[in-house]
Amino acid sequence: MSHHSRTAPRICPLCEATCGLTLTIEGTTVTGARGDRDDIFSRGFVCPKGASFGGLDADPDRLRGPLVRGEDGELREATWSEAFDRIAARIPALAEAHGPQAVGVVLGNPNVHTMAGSLYPPLLLAALRTRNVFTASTLDQMPKHVSSGLLFGDANAIPVPDLDRTDHLLLIGANPLESNGSLCTAPDFPGRLKALRRRGGTLTVIDPRRTRTARLADRHVAIRPGADALLLAAMAHVLLQEKLADPGPLAEHLAGTDELASALADFTPDAVAAACDVDAATITALARELAAAPTAAVYGRIGSCTVEHGTLASWLVDVLNILTGNLDRPGGALFPLSATARAPRPAAPGKGFALGRWASRVSGHPEAKGELPTAALAEEIETPGEGRIRALVVLAANPVLSAPDGDRLDAALAGRLDFMVSVDPYLNETSRHADVVLPPPPPSQSAHFDFALNSFAVRNQVRYTRAPMPLEDGRMDESEIHARLILAVSGRHGAPPSDVDDRAVSTALTRAGAPQELAGELTGRSGPERRLDLALRLGPYGLTLEELLAHPHGIDLGPLKPRIPEVLRTRSGRVELLPAPIAADLPRLRRALGERPAPLVLVGRRHLRSNNSWMHNVGSLTGGSNVCTLQIHPDDAARLGLVDGATVRIESAGGGIEAPAEITDTVRSGVVSLPHGWGHSRPGTRMAVAAAHPGANVNQLLDGALLDPLSGTAVLNAIPVTVTPR
Repeated sequence: MSHHSRTAPRICPLCEATCGLTLTIEGTTVTGARGDRDDIFSRGFVCPKGASFGGLDADPDRLRGPLVRGEDGELREATWSEAFDRIAARIPALAEAHGPQAVGVVLGNPNVHTMAGSLYPPLLLAALRTRNVFTASTLDQMPKHVSSGLLFGDANAIPVPDLDRTDHLLLIGANPLESNGSLCTAPDFPGRLKALRRRGGTLTVIDPRRTRTARLADRHVAIRPGADALLLAAMAHVLLQEKLADPGPLAEHLAGTDELASALADFTPDAVAAACDVDAATITALARELAAAPTAAVYGRIGSCTVEHGTLASWLVDVLNILTGNLDRPGGALFPLSATARAPRPAAPGKGFALGRWASRVSGHPEAKGELPTAALAEEIETPGEGRIRALVVLAANPVLSAPDGDRLDAALAGRLDFMVSVDPYLNETSRHADVVLPPPPPSQSAHFDFALNSFAVRNQVRYTRAPMPLEDGRMDESEIHARLILAVSGRHGAPPSDVDDRAVSTALTRAGAPQELAGELTGRSGPERRLDLALRLGPYGLTLEELLAHPHGIDLGPLKPRIPEVLRTRSGRVELLPAPIAADLPRLRRALGERPAPLVLVGRRHLRSNNSWMHNVGSLTGGSNVCTLQIHPDDAARLGLVDGATVRIESAGGGIEAPAEITDTVRSGVVSLPHGWGHSRPGTRMAVAAAHPGANVNQLLDGALLDPLSGTAVLNAIPVTVTPR
């Protein structure tokens, strides 16, 4: 190591695993990244994304300063003052002229990976007073939020598998060896699964593809895509019919147990076998094995969420954990307690969780968790009338690639908006339409704390890392960008950004019933650090920022512990085992028993070296398995006359695209697989590496009309397609 080199700890912001890194820094450049062996959570684990931290940080295509659209229609470099002046002149005026619903907000996944993205969007939404809110959740995880809200009364009370202590883990629609986990923050997920096997535990994987995770399993069940809820319902039926259900101490906290058996009576293993393409004996064995295990956990993710019955599948995951007595017990599925969560309150009935408090203007889609389906964004911009979205604020999102029918949304952004702001480090397929682009600095110049992801961690812990490097000249901290944006849209343009944080601190103290004088005791170099200090002090462990700074590799807060009934916020104060919206949706699932499956259906897939669309511009992560190919089974390829490597045409009800064929028996027959997040071929972007390897946008096969009705989540998997040689 050069005598000019130094090392610094940094939590990786590139996926949900939140691994600790040790960065090697020479001057103002990150020249290396390895796993932090002293990190109390990740213990030195690092994946290819984390190892590429330096390449992403120094990407020459990252914007260094704001862009503002000139009178000639072209984006040009501008000062920060010019950028915020433009926003302050346009958005408040549009809201005043057309009402608050004329402004829409889009939030992308990267927001949960930054401090600013977690702290400021709620304040922005409050300032705008708009209900036109669209997030990545309705493209991936909203079914889990909805099912948790209905079961437990809190949409963010999501139990996670106790990976390090369970005896039996059943994964459905999840591939954590590639994704590193989702709604389950677990550094070194592969190592944790291997440890499960070493201690004599059982791993079962239900997936239409023989993924890397499936290859590690004791049992792999290649289900027909989209049939997840049917299979899980049949497993629950077996538990109830054979009197294997035993909730244990949880029983006194359950409501609706008797009604559940009747509601699931039609979903016998024999009844669902054909629709799932899994024989009845295997389904029965899955249920019996789950019941017989000393401890067990069922975990379902994207593959079981982004389908027609995503909310029902998410609900049934927890129903199985409840019926086997594994919810809220060590070795089962437990509710994490993060250091910045509200301190536990006495167990008592709550306000519950409601769906459909308002609806989208055009198609009447009900809100879920305060959000509308992202698939409806284009029509809300295009369709004339009162409440049409005329201005859009896009925070770290690229819906032109991530949402259905990107061509339609692309056209709407180009021709129907009066004004658009993007907070994004890149000029990508979406931000290229903005009138103002506000780029945050590289991650090496930002502090990091996982406000959201610690709420899904498989072990309670807390870690904070300050920015390893100072801001470059001309850069603006991401928190200041957000604060100035809030001031600009709320008519307070010109006020100091610290006002936003001061008001947030005061509001938090009032809500907590704490004295305002506590604000004077907070430490930290910035508004976000003061707010973090406050959240820690008001949290369940009574920590402070100073304590975190004294432990640069984190503080271990111990294994997950049972939290029922304190976590429940239903009106009854109990777990609502059969909520009314779920019961009302079960007839739709029954109808699926008689539906004839399509000959060929499409599913997505994850790549270890990418994360949706926002990491395709890192050269070290391109190639290898990280390519956009259509995987197809040899039998289907032979039947259709397809040749490995040749370009094929894929068509569905929503459109058509082309991609190279990859003939492989890792997908079951009747299934093809194309990864999500590609399609970097549109003009006007500034992402050279991505443009050189554009791939095909799988979401262009979807028209956005098909949604899970309870959550508004776009159906991205089990889509009928045809495939032909080009």
